[in-house]
Parts: sequence; structure tokens; C-alpha cells
Amino acid sequence: MNRLAIPRDLARSAGLVLLLVGAMAVFTALSPDFLTLSNLLNMARLDTENGIIALGMAIVIASGGIDLSVGAILGLSSVVLGYASLHGVPIGMAIALALGVALLCGIANGAMVVLLRLHPLLVTLGTLALYRGLAQGILNGGAFSNFPTSFELPGQTYIATVPGQTIVWAVVILAVYVVTRMTASGRKLVAVGINELAARFSGVRIGAVRMAVYGASGLLAGIASVIYTSRVFSARGDAGGGLELLAIAAVVVGGATIRGGEISVIRTTLAVILIGVIPNGFVLAGIDTSWQFVAVGLVMVAAVAFNEVLFRPSLIRT
Repeated sequence: MNRLAIPRDLARSAGLVLLLVGAMAVFTALSPDFLTLSNLLNMARLDTENGIIALGMAIVIASGGIDLSVGAILGLSSVVLGYASLHGVPIGMAIALALGVALLCGIANGAMVVLLRLHPLLVTLGTLALYRGLAQGILNGGAFSNFPTSFELPGQTYIATVPGQTIVWAVVILAVYVVTRMTASGRKLVAVGINELAARFSGVRIGAVRMAVYGASGLLAGIASVIYTSRVFSARGDAGGGLELLAIAAVVVGGATIRGGEISVIRTTLAVILIGVIPNGFVLAGIDTSWQFVAVGLVMVAAVAFNEVLFRPSLIRT
């Protein structure tokens, strides 16, 4: 019997595209306002934060790790930005400070995983609570929204009708793609995820890779935080709650194995778009949004079916 000669990445991407087209067709039938340029651009605008964080999560998972603290890092960075601005720090320096805190949070995660040899699930579960507690404690459970008008630039600017943050997202996608697919660092990242012991014997500095991976995840969460805070024009300690689960869902729907050793920037981005279509379509169709989590779950199951059943390795040329 002749086997289907379909490249593995192409097969998985095709499954995601089919799911996305199917979902868009359903919501277009339910609401004439869905498939309009303004709505599509609005979805892209709202997907930006999750899209950027999901890329950081994809990097971590590819290395064989996990990061449950990314949503809390976003919240803490947002609060640091607001607190700094409240106390007279120029907005540019406040943004730099927020990004620096996000980077340090990510490096702290990596340091505990590498130096203390703790499981990343336990480490980031603990730092999720730690960073979230710090964020809420700094503002005493309140919020800050008295930003200067110049702070509208990262999250509310449009360039030729295209949301500015969507352009930032595209730049991040390109940067992560280049690093993970075209550099030695990307190859080391995947090697660690496939077999840490073999990578160590090949001369890869495992600790340095893991520190860089978690630092990158933290920094990307910080970039998402700046965009989010600018978009809503408010800094709150509970910002970013649940984003870690959406990011993990995007990586899984994108077809990457949770065990590590694989990363696809394109499929992860397609999965973010697919997941973002669901709440938007529900709102426009007048469907109770509480059902969107059921829909996301069904999409995840369908994506796993495409990746593991319809396109299982025995039928695909790798």
C-alpha cells in the first residue's frame, strides 16, 4: 500500500488551517458582521498579548519545561509600570523598568529550575502565586489609570488601519522564528528538549539554555504587559489571569508535544488566532460566552485528533 507522502509540518499546519476556516465559516453564517475587515483587525488586536505570551510558552515547552507564571509576570509588570508612572518616572523609563522586572522574573524561574534542580511545574506554580501576590500588594488591590496620553502609543495606535500592537506581534513572530529556526541557539533549545543527557554530552550548556529560555519567556510576557496596559489604560494586579492556560492551549493546539523537543512559530500563531476566533464569534452570534471554554476544549480535542490520528507519523514522511 502506498503511503501518503505529506511533510509532517505541512500536514499539521493544514489541519489547523482547516479548523480555522471551518470555525470562521460557522461564525460567518451566524453573524454577517464576523467576516469584515474591521472585525478581523479587532480580533488581531485583542489576540496580541496571548500571541506574544504563547510564543514564549512555546520556547519553554520546546526545551522540556513549563511556565505557569507568565500571566502573573504580566500583572506584576503592569503594576510596576503603573507604580513608576504614579511616582513621576517618565513613561519611557517606566516601560523599561517594567520590561526589566519581567526579564528578572523569568531569570528567577530559570535559576530555581537550574540551580535548585526543582521541577519547572512546581517552581512556576509557586512563582505564579508569588508574582501575583506582589502585584496585588503593591497597589493594595486597587488600580492605576492616570497615564500620560503618550502611553497610548503601544496599545491604541493604528497605522494605515492596522493596529500598532499587531505590527509588534508580527515583529516578535519574525524574531522568534529566526532565532528558533535559523540559529545555533534554536538548535540547542530543541536538542535540550529532545534529550537533555545527549545534549549535555554534545557540549550544550544545559543551564545556560534553560536560563535563556525562561528569561525570554519573562521578557515576552513583559512586552505583552506593556501592550495590554496601554490598550486598557489601566494597571491592575489581577491583569493576565488565565493567560498561562490559553498560552499552553495554543502550543498544544499548534501540535507541539508537551514533552518538548519541538517548536513551530507558525502553528502556534495559527492556534492563537483559532482560539481568539471563538469568543469573538460567540459575542457576535449572541451565544452565551460561558460556552466558549467548551468550544476551546472541543478545538483542542480536534487538533489532537488531526495531529495524532489523521496525520500520525506512520502516514507521513518526516
